[in-house]
Amino acid sequence: MMTISQSKRALLSITILGFILCFSSLSGAQTSKIEEGFDYRILPIAQPVESKGKVEVIEFFWYGCPHCYDFEPELSAWVKRQPKDVVFRRVPVAFRDDFMPHSQLFYALEAMGKGDAMNEKVMYAMHKDNKRLMTENEIADWVASQGIDRNTFLATYRSFAVVSKARAARQLADTYRIDGVPTIVMQGRYVTSPSIAGTKAKTITVMDYLEQKIRKDKFK
Repeated sequence: MMTISQSKRALLSITILGFILCFSSLSGAQTSKIEEGFDYRILPIAQPVESKGKVEVIEFFWYGCPHCYDFEPELSAWVKRQPKDVVFRRVPVAFRDDFMPHSQLFYALEAMGKGDAMNEKVMYAMHKDNKRLMTENEIADWVASQGIDRNTFLATYRSFAVVSKARAARQLADTYRIDGVPTIVMQGRYVTSPSIAGTKAKTITVMDYLEQKIRKDKFK
C-alpha cells in the first residue's frame, strides 16, 4: 500500500521526469536545426547540373584523404537509400600535381567499369595497407594484384580520355571553390561537409534536408 508520503515522492519523481523529457526534446530540436552559413553554404554562382529534374549530388574527394576514407561508410549508406531522382557522382580532387595519378586511377577504373567495385578497395589499400600508389608503376602493380590485366589498365590509364577527365576534374574543383575534402555539393549550389556541419552524422542530416529543399524548390 502506498502512503501519502510515498505518493508525494512518486508525484515529484514524475514531475521531474517530465521536465527532463521536455528538456531533452527541446535540446534535440535545437541540435537538429539546420542553418545556412553554419551547416551548409550557398555558392555565390550556381553551377549548371547535368541532369534536369533530378537532385544532383557531387562528392569531391581524394583517395589519399583520411577524412574521405572515414566518411565513406556513412556516405555510401546514404547513397544506397536514395530514390531514382537522386543522381550521385564522385569527382577526384588533385590539390597538387603529384596527386594527379590518383585522379587518373579513378577515371581509369571508371572507364573499365570497375569504379564501384574498386573505389573502396583503393582507399583501404592506401589507409590500411599503407600503399602510397603515387606512381604509375605502383598503381599498375596494385591493380594487377586485384586481378585486373596490367596492360589493359595501363592503356586505359594513359588514354587521352582519362587524362582529360582528370584535368577537367581539377578545373571543376576550382570552379566550385573546393578547398578541402570530402566536400558535398548539391544541385550545383549547396555545399556541406563534416568540417562545415561539424560531424559526419550532421552532414548526412543536412544532405537529407537539402534534398527535400531541392525537391520543394522544383529542383532549383
